Amino acid sequence: MKRRDFIKRTALLAAATGVGEVMQASGKAEQSIMTAQDETAAKASPNAPLIASAPVLQNYASTSIGVAFAVSALANGYVIYGERPDLSDGKKVKCGGFRVTDISDKVIHVRLTDLKPSTTYYYRIGADRIEYKGGYGMKVTGNEEDRNIYHFTTAGKQTTPHFCVINDTHVHWDTMDKLTEKIAALAPTCVIWNGDASNTQETIESQIDIFITPKITRKDYAAQTPYLFCPGNHDNRGFANRHLERVWMYRQPEERLSRDWDLGRNFAVRIGDVALVGLDTAEDKMDTNPKFAGLFNSEAYRKAQTDWLKNALMQEEIAKAPYLVAICHIPLFDPNPKHNPGDVAPDDYDPKYTTDYAEWQRTCARMWCPLLEKVGCQLVITAHQHRYHYDAPTAERPWGHMVGGGPTLSTPDKPTKDYPTVMDAKVENGELKITVYNIQAGTVQDTQTFKPRKIKKVKFA
Repeated sequence: MKRRDFIKRTALLAAATGVGEVMQASGKAEQSIMTAQDETAAKASPNAPLIASAPVLQNYASTSIGVAFAVSALANGYVIYGERPDLSDGKKVKCGGFRVTDISDKVIHVRLTDLKPSTTYYYRIGADRIEYKGGYGMKVTGNEEDRNIYHFTTAGKQTTPHFCVINDTHVHWDTMDKLTEKIAALAPTCVIWNGDASNTQETIESQIDIFITPKITRKDYAAQTPYLFCPGNHDNRGFANRHLERVWMYRQPEERLSRDWDLGRNFAVRIGDVALVGLDTAEDKMDTNPKFAGLFNSEAYRKAQTDWLKNALMQEEIAKAPYLVAICHIPLFDPNPKHNPGDVAPDDYDPKYTTDYAEWQRTCARMWCPLLEKVGCQLVITAHQHRYHYDAPTAERPWGHMVGGGPTLSTPDKPTKDYPTVMDAKVENGELKITVYNIQAGTVQDTQTFKPRKIKKVKFA
């Protein structure tokens, strides 16, 4: 199913079945999204487990990592972590960063910092049940800890160079189930979720369903396999998605330059011989498109990432990695002259293009690709088009371009030529090998290999 047809059918289905979360009356959306904490607490059963999900490892890095989990009532959460499997050396870190701890009745976020690169840590999650009646009226009324001890290995030069990429899951649970089962079998060091995990999310509860408590077999899908997230255009859409960080956390401000505090999705991570650089192509429509009423600011966001990218590519661990792979949602290249390049002002429409949205992102390509080319980037992995294909390097474009598949599994009554993919990348025999699995057929769809790049000493203005 082509991307536009898929989106239309999804919208129609949501409208017909009542699954769609768009509120009819003005004010109802905000009331639903910003539910009062005491109202939620009243609805929750006092006997329900306080910890409502397995942990989700987010924003993987060499010296830090995020741990998120759902709670069923007002709580203050924490993580106990250490290098010993029994946690006899465990340290306790509370949610919320500096100043005050967080209190939430939905999602707990704990950011572990000052970790050692390429090191295995063990951890357990816990939460305190909170009764809150005001600034001087708060108390802990109970405690709960997950009996399981999980583990993860931080990124770094000595970490196993093995990662997977998935994309465009669009809340298709049957597809997500098969993807996570395949990832479990491949056992990568980390996974990149390359955008459009969402459709249009109006409530934080729907976001939690996608990222924290997905309706899949492996409820602990990210408890020991860290995930990195490159948002897609749909991950910006909907009232709740305007603040996705309430579910998928940002890094703490002290982990970034002050200039980059609002760039919580970008990453530059080294795993073994591979440097992974994550970028956010943002919306697939112009900021000037009247559909969005001037409420998007993608143009400035992309420019800010360009400045960040210059610094990221000059970091020693990134600059000296034998392999450099960039990841973003919307493609940075397309050979089809009829495909909209995403810079058609003011409303994205031009009769010479087949769509009124960006099939690829020429603005990002013009800003980012010269920087990536200058340092010898070998591969850019993208998504968005719901159809797997690979564009080999050329003299004019010296990097390979790999686009992931779509969300739809074929059924007898709804056959489709498209299929979901898992890209499995690892360094073997002195080469970076990318194996693309067709999840529909259970077969290998493609294999591409890349030789080490020539390391260049580069400085950007």
